[in-house]
Amino acid sequence: MESFDYLFFLEVLTGGLLSGVMYSLVAIGFVLIYKTSGVLNFAQGALLLFAALTFVSLVERGVPFYLALVLTFAIMVLLGIGIERAVLRPLVNKPPITLFMATLGLSYIIEGAAQLLWGTQVHALELGIEDVPFEFHGVFISQFDLFASAVAALMVIGLTLFFRYTRVGLTFRAVADDQFAALAVGLRLPRIWATVWATSGLVALVAGLLWGARSGVQFSLSLVVLKALPVLVLGGFDSIAGAIVGGLLIGASEKLAEVYIGEYFGGGIEGWFAYAIALVFLLIRPSGLFGQKLVERV
Repeated sequence: MESFDYLFFLEVLTGGLLSGVMYSLVAIGFVLIYKTSGVLNFAQGALLLFAALTFVSLVERGVPFYLALVLTFAIMVLLGIGIERAVLRPLVNKPPITLFMATLGLSYIIEGAAQLLWGTQVHALELGIEDVPFEFHGVFISQFDLFASAVAALMVIGLTLFFRYTRVGLTFRAVADDQFAALAVGLRLPRIWATVWATSGLVALVAGLLWGARSGVQFSLSLVVLKALPVLVLGGFDSIAGAIVGGLLIGASEKLAEVYIGEYFGGGIEGWFAYAIALVFLLIRPSGLFGQKLVERV
């Protein structure tokens, strides 16, 4: 009987957890919008693609790195605010399926705009971090994965602290808890929604740069949102903490499953194992680990 290789297990687990932090960053973009407006923003993937493509196109045209970063950030904030005002605000109080279809259509419009502005070619995105492993107590860890996870973790922590301890954050939480009560005490919902959409644009920028540097800036990059859906199902659609925990669980489980049980399924289970876990959760706990359970009184 072969002995269990603990170092290899830790290496696979670490790689999965680092990927999970990246999944969490994408999922948080969904959570921010869903908590305040109840909209499942399927356009988040297109925003991620647009941010990465805008940044790399500016750099390739000779714009200095940090100036391109600032310009892309400003563009994403304006784009987020524009989406809220032009598309979502007129659809307030419409059925959820109407809002979902609006964001679905919006995702194709954003992708088309990106293609019109920057073309369809694949771009390599360099952030100055080599994707080479280093050894830590016998465990090999990718330098880029560690860097990307650290940036994503700092982003997650920063957003969590911002929405928990600042005045804007308290307002955001009040709207998330009860929109009608927030209106009754004089809070301006359109301004709050605009702020949240602008923040979502910032999240899309950071996620787009990290994912673009990992896999190249191409139009399939928008499909990374599909990785966020199992994360949201596990953690809950309205919980930032749930997005973090869900991302770590999905990242670790899919990597371990691919390595240790993938051979029994013919390999390649990493692509669908997360969705199998999400389906089980939908059957036994539809609200997720941290999501609020809806109680309807009749």
